[in-house]
Amino acid sequence: MSDHDRIRSAVKLSYGKAVTSAVKRQGSGCCGPACCGMSGTDPITRDLYGSAEAAEVPSDALAASFGCGNPTALAQLRPGEIVLDLGSGGGIDVLLSAKRVGPGGKAYGLDMTPEMLELARKNQREAGVANAEFLQGAIESIPLPDGSVDVVVSNCVINLSPDKGQVLREAFRVLRPGGRFAVSDIVLRKPLPSTVKSSIEAWSGCIAGALEERTYQELLAAAGFVDIGIEPTRVYTKEDADEIVGANSCCGGGEMNFDPADIDGAIMSAFVRAVKPR
Repeated sequence: MSDHDRIRSAVKLSYGKAVTSAVKRQGSGCCGPACCGMSGTDPITRDLYGSAEAAEVPSDALAASFGCGNPTALAQLRPGEIVLDLGSGGGIDVLLSAKRVGPGGKAYGLDMTPEMLELARKNQREAGVANAEFLQGAIESIPLPDGSVDVVVSNCVINLSPDKGQVLREAFRVLRPGGRFAVSDIVLRKPLPSTVKSSIEAWSGCIAGALEERTYQELLAAAGFVDIGIEPTRVYTKEDADEIVGANSCCGGGEMNFDPADIDGAIMSAFVRAVKPR
């Protein structure tokens, strides 16, 4: 098995377990970095959605949100637009997007994890949202035609891909000219120690796979994007890292072989913007 396949399999397994735990409300978290935290219990995922947004979606959609931001609030979606969410999980951002674009628009969700897709479709039925569709597949190979969407959003997922350049090229391909790339992601402010980079637990927890800010900008430009911007929404401290590692330990997660002090100030949640030229 290649390194890319090994990482993808580990991430798929982690998030499959995470959604089951989240929906059953087992424990006080979902074992920290092994699944990027449970909404409301982890410093990365905590307090991302306001009460009004939470009221718009089923409780299971909110419980299974493992994001690091709120891209639908930042993407300035307009009625009639077609939106694609890369790594749509339990469907919260797809359902919110579908409501924002209205009946004249549509929101697609793409996820590789069967458990996530099952939950997302259940949440869609409960929410009564007709203008959404969930697709199974990898974000490195989007099952949509060229130039078919207006906006690509994503929430703490691109960092999990072992081939981020391919993800960005695919996002560029499916966007229409003038289309917008508007994602929340984990981004590095400085290099991480090798002990963090080599930890698969940290990778599936949105840490070790994150790109440095300059590299992210370079890959977006190489894919063809312009008007690139990366805006920090939160910078994580040693105390945040201690909390993540502690959650992993108390839930019986795998050993994390690095010192939380190593990531103090090195990691941020950020809103990443770019445009496909007309």
